[in-house]
Amino acid sequence: MILRPVAESDAETLIAANCANRSYHAPWVAPPCDRAAFDQWFAGLATGRAISMIGLTAEGQVIGVFNFSEIVQANFRSCYLGYYGMAETAGRGLMSLCLRAGLIHMREAAGLHRVEANIQPANQRSIRLVRRLGFQLEGFSPKYLFIDGDWRDHERWAILLEDVSATI
Repeated sequence: MILRPVAESDAETLIAANCANRSYHAPWVAPPCDRAAFDQWFAGLATGRAISMIGLTAEGQVIGVFNFSEIVQANFRSCYLGYYGMAETAGRGLMSLCLRAGLIHMREAAGLHRVEANIQPANQRSIRLVRRLGFQLEGFSPKYLFIDGDWRDHERWAILLEDVSATI
């Protein structure tokens, strides 16, 4: 498994994987499926308030994408987490490995203290992922994010990064 920041050179591979997994991602997320959408998303990373990482198998197959956004330092040292995986690598524990490595990176390299993930209640696969890694349910936010043409309720899950173990 390889986890590294998304590069502009990943555009073709990531767009192809996103398009091939469109039905797998729906209705939870709609990642970029063309170059213009990728370029717009990638340009947003230049603000310095987001880090997006791509997980790859040793053969170069996309495992998933992990977006650490709205990074705030100072007294807050926190961010939001969004992520999505690919059907071809699902069910093998690879998303867990990648996310654990991403959380450790955000603690060690970015100096963060806390990460929050907001997840739609019906997205049980995603909830199982964060629960497995030690995220705690902190609350419920009605009509929190506008996704797939409607305001969607979300559960707030969070983890203190000092609680993330480097051991699997």
